[in-house]
Amino acid sequence: MSKQVCLVIGAGDATGGHVAERFALGGYTSVVTRRARNIDQLQALCDRIAAKGGEAIPMGVDARDEDETVAMFEEIERDVGPIEVCIYNIGGNVRFPIRETTSRVYRKVWEMCAFGGFLAGRQAAQVMVPRGRGTIIFTGATAGMRGGPGYAAFAGGKFALRALAESMARELGPENIHVAHVVIDAAIDTEWIKTQFPDRYKPEEDAVVDPAHIAETYWQVHNQHRSAWTFETQLRPWKEAW
Repeated sequence: MSKQVCLVIGAGDATGGHVAERFALGGYTSVVTRRARNIDQLQALCDRIAAKGGEAIPMGVDARDEDETVAMFEEIERDVGPIEVCIYNIGGNVRFPIRETTSRVYRKVWEMCAFGGFLAGRQAAQVMVPRGRGTIIFTGATAGMRGGPGYAAFAGGKFALRALAESMARELGPENIHVAHVVIDAAIDTEWIKTQFPDRYKPEEDAVVDPAHIAETYWQVHNQHRSAWTFETQLRPWKEAW
């Protein structure tokens, strides 16, 4: 119980992983999660953080499952340390024409984007409010600001997540809990973007977002003085059309 915890729900090789690394190098114990069947994929991230002098702990959890989420929060608070920062970073970016969008797809994307965010936000509030401090950050997307053709499911989930974040910010701000929503309105520098959108992948021109720079924004939001808290910030490269 010697260190405060930054919980990153939905960590990988891009935004979530770099956020976990930034907080770990800032003195927090980063707890990183993915679904249990994919937990092995977190080991490389934890090893990378450890090699740089930080501490990261992997946990397998389905963020859409209420019992698993509640148990995870209880385990961290009991065995690791107080959760000072909770970051919900699960996406669900799929594209289907509306006539081909099944109820199963729509429900699953909503669960990933919105329902999981609700579960995480509720549990974070329950442990933070009694202590009178904490930061909760939700990762948003372009789809949460404007719907696009083929993105009915993703936009529906991300719009709901933004509404959740705004409601929580209004409710929890007076409790000294900082709730923020970060809109990533751009392609992120990942292998997937490199292979799927080679015409857009131009890191030498700073035309895609470096996930390490996204992580720095999360760190800055967390460390803001409460007299000037950010609720929402939008990140995009200088060349991004918007």
